[in-house]
Amino acid sequence: MVGLDESGLVHDFYYPYVGLENLTNARSSQHKIGVWIEGKFKWTDDGSWDIQVDFEPDALISNITLHSSELQLLLHLQDFVDVEHNALLRHITITNEAEVERDIRIFMHQVFQISRAGRADTALYVPDDHYLLDYKGRYCLLIAGKFADGEAFDQYAVGNYRIEGKAGTYLDAEDGELSDNAVEHGGVDSVIRFRRDVRGKQSAVVNYWVIAASSQSDAADIHAGFKHQDIETRLRSTRQYWQTWLDDQDVKIPDFHRRDLQHSLLIIKAHCDARGSVLASGDSSIFNYGRDYYCYCWPRDAVYALWPLIRLGHFDEIKSFLEFARDTMHKDGYLMHKYQPDRAIGSTWHPLIHNRHKELAIQEDETASVLYIIGEYLEQSHDKTFIENLYHTFIVPCANFMCRYIDEQTGLPHASYDLWEEKFLTTTYTVCTVISGLQTAAKLAQAVEQPGDAMKWEQTAAGIRDNLDKLYHPDGYFRKGFLLQQNGELSYDDTLDISSLYGPFMYAGLSFDDERLSSTLRHVEQRLLNGSPSGGVIRYEHDNYFLTKRHYKGNPWIVTSLWLAQYYNASGKVDQAKGLLEWALDRELPSGALSEQFDPETATPLGVTPLVWSHAELVNTLLDLSGKK
Repeated sequence: MVGLDESGLVHDFYYPYVGLENLTNARSSQHKIGVWIEGKFKWTDDGSWDIQVDFEPDALISNITLHSSELQLLLHLQDFVDVEHNALLRHITITNEAEVERDIRIFMHQVFQISRAGRADTALYVPDDHYLLDYKGRYCLLIAGKFADGEAFDQYAVGNYRIEGKAGTYLDAEDGELSDNAVEHGGVDSVIRFRRDVRGKQSAVVNYWVIAASSQSDAADIHAGFKHQDIETRLRSTRQYWQTWLDDQDVKIPDFHRRDLQHSLLIIKAHCDARGSVLASGDSSIFNYGRDYYCYCWPRDAVYALWPLIRLGHFDEIKSFLEFARDTMHKDGYLMHKYQPDRAIGSTWHPLIHNRHKELAIQEDETASVLYIIGEYLEQSHDKTFIENLYHTFIVPCANFMCRYIDEQTGLPHASYDLWEEKFLTTTYTVCTVISGLQTAAKLAQAVEQPGDAMKWEQTAAGIRDNLDKLYHPDGYFRKGFLLQQNGELSYDDTLDISSLYGPFMYAGLSFDDERLSSTLRHVEQRLLNGSPSGGVIRYEHDNYFLTKRHYKGNPWIVTSLWLAQYYNASGKVDQAKGLLEWALDRELPSGALSEQFDPETATPLGVTPLVWSHAELVNTLLDLSGKK
């Protein structure tokens, strides 16, 4: 998986998993592109270029233009990850806008960081097959390229990058010539040069590639094929692959929303690893401002990401994820906070102690929502065989855990961390997901002819539902939740949270004429909706995450705004739903990428971009408005 930034430069480069390891050094520098024309040199990210970053409407192929009026030069980039090999290819069309023939030199820079802190990486030139190799251990990155007519790069340079007082060998390009230094180790970077005399008003095409493999010989075999192939053929094959993947949609939506739908589906798919993980976001830039990435698989985020794919008949991704969940489930029947794409436990900030008592560091809604999505999968696919294979290995232990994890005094699920990963409570949202998770498990038990399990789980769900009023505030809304104290008293959190509307609506199935639901909606409209010039819906009152303007109650989010849109649509308020949908679409980047949240005054994107969950809710909202079940 490769992420390009707002300048069209490589920002994130993940191998061998989608989301693990990130082999770039994106916190300090991206892979640069430089141009030398008759004594003038410019890096494309120097601020003087007009840059447009987009990708094709129906394929994961970039559509990037870099224009320099000073150099009278246009670069058009079509970048893609090959559908057959682990390789990034950049198909670059160089257009000389001057009237006369000119000597044009393109420099492609790469700065990988395989080891931490730039230790023990090696980059070297391999003369036999004319490529650069950046490697350590089982991580091998082969860099090469050619013009469309087969002529290869003509110069190279390898050097040290930001160690021992050295800025990087990329600076060697700025005089238009490279040193041909053939090897370096430690923290390393490299540059290759493509030189061509291009006639006035004419173009030349360069194909550049980075191949990732676990050995030099494997990478070299792929490189040999690229050298002797027409790269445009690989571009067409990749385009056809994505068009075929999208083509089985049967959705009647307005043509002007088609691109939004397809871009969101492609962004979701890009974050799905074939081995089951679904990444929350591949954007590592958040690490510049915090302690960690979003490059993990949260079971909850994965469920929301895969939900629209199930609705559209894409089943391979959900089946892989459910096997991932089965294999990572704790032996006692619950899922942990989050996981790495290789199935290892992810980092956490949830302690195993609360109020000096041992507690599970989990968010129970994650276990419950995975059970729920299994039911959605069965309803859409009718794949009873797959459900039978999951039944005793995943469904039974998870449902039985949720039956046990209930406080006798309240009849409601024991406290766990809330869906925003901040508070240890019995929350309205989690309670509703547990109701739906157990009800779904009961239906699955009936499907595989296990009536005893079905009865037990259905009865437990009904008992929880009967106690839902304990979460209802006398002022007329579902509160955030409560904590059962050791003395038996309930310590309430009366915060108004959008999830306390969405949970009862989506998971507990309360009817729209239920006063508890309609009254909660009124509170949401008065207190969470359009509370700042940017509009939209905040998560909850006094949400401090990424909030810098504290005279507002929080930043608006795509997810929460589209949750309200889905509620409006389901309750017949279609115009209000469309209004929030358009609010979300107005906040897309030119490429269609959606951030997590936005500045309440300027609507500047905040958090990671893209956030997969934002795109999932956009697709679900479009499908809801189209009338698709």
